[in-house]
Amino acid sequence: MRDTCWPTTATISGRMRPQKMVTLDVEGVLIPEVWVNLALRTGINELKRTTRDEPNYDRLMTYRLEILDREGVTMGDLRAVLADMGPLDGAREFLDGLRGDYQVILLSDTFQQFASPLMKQLGNPAILCHQLRVKDDRIVDYVLRIDDHKRRSVEAFRSLNYQVVAAGDSYNDLSMIRAANAGALFNAPTNVIEENQDLPAFDSYDELRSWIDSTDPAPGV
Repeated sequence: MRDTCWPTTATISGRMRPQKMVTLDVEGVLIPEVWVNLALRTGINELKRTTRDEPNYDRLMTYRLEILDREGVTMGDLRAVLADMGPLDGAREFLDGLRGDYQVILLSDTFQQFASPLMKQLGNPAILCHQLRVKDDRIVDYVLRIDDHKRRSVEAFRSLNYQVVAAGDSYNDLSMIRAANAGALFNAPTNVIEENQDLPAFDSYDELRSWIDSTDPAPGV
């Protein structure tokens, strides 16, 4: 699907209003959690721990890589998991509808090696994420694009006069959500919702789309 390129700003009552951009998390919002699926496939229950449970992403990834090394899980094993995965029910239709009306950027703490096959099933949307270092089919390290890249991406988009609307499900999405003009939780676990009761929370694509359409911060915000 080809994204529509709208004018950068619109004039309302003689003032310039930013163009709306939607930024979304990926795992848990549009696709299933890759690490949870790997845990189910391998029987390694420790891999079920995700950013919904651990706010510190570096600590979480160090923990994951130690487990992969200990258990001898390879990149080939991960590719097999990805081959059996697809988008969440309704995700493709939701994303297609959004991209028809807004600029949409996916901001994820997943990795290019995970995202590439799944993005094809979502119509190849724009995604900013990280990379894994793989040697002899073993994952030896990970490389962050930049630290706290979701928040910094949103701040950069806002500096370009975009009105950013953000949604995600986990602790690692909160800085992005709070840096946006408007932010919401989607499919978030109870602990994240209860700790952030000031944020709207949704669990259906129809509800999220209605909220996105309704967000309209004052011009120039």
